[in-house]
Amino acid sequence: MSRVLAIDPGSEQSAYVIWDGAQILDKDIVLNNLLRQFLMFNASEPELYENTAMVIEEVCCYGMAVGRSIFETVFWTGRFCEAWPHAWHRVPRMEIKMHHCHDSRAKDPNIRIALIDRFGGKEKAIGKKANPGVFYGVKADIWSALAIGIYWWDINIDIKR
Repeated sequence: MSRVLAIDPGSEQSAYVIWDGAQILDKDIVLNNLLRQFLMFNASEPELYENTAMVIEEVCCYGMAVGRSIFETVFWTGRFCEAWPHAWHRVPRMEIKMHHCHDSRAKDPNIRIALIDRFGGKEKAIGKKANPGVFYGVKADIWSALAIGIYWWDINIDIKR
C-alpha cells in the first residue's frame, strides 16, 4: 500500500484524510452519503486508489449505554466498507490512543499534541498561511482521521520498508 485513506466516522458526517507517509494528499469533513459516493466512484481510478488501504475507526463497546447516533455511525461504517472495492480495515480507538500517547486515558487533545510534537512542534507541523506545515488546515474530526491514518502507516506500511 502506498497510501492510507483514514476515516473518522460519524452519524451524519465523517472526516477523512488521505496520507502517503509524508503529507496529507486530501482531507475534509463531508456528509456521509457524499463520502460513500466518493468511495464508490473515485475508487474506480486504479492508478490513484488500488494501492490505498481504507482504515476506519471501529466503534467499540465499553459497557456504557449507547444511543441512536452510535448505531447510525455503525451503519455508515458498514456502508463505507461496502462502497470501497479495495482493502479496508477497522481499528479500535484504544489502539490509536496507545500508539500515539502510550496511555489508554488519552483524549483527542492529547493525540493532537502528540502528532504535532512528532512532526516538529506547532510552528513546523502546522505552520502559517505563508509557510504551511504538513498539518496546515487540519481541524476538528480531521485530527482523528489523521491519527488513524498515521497509526496505520506506522504499523502496517512504514515497518515493512
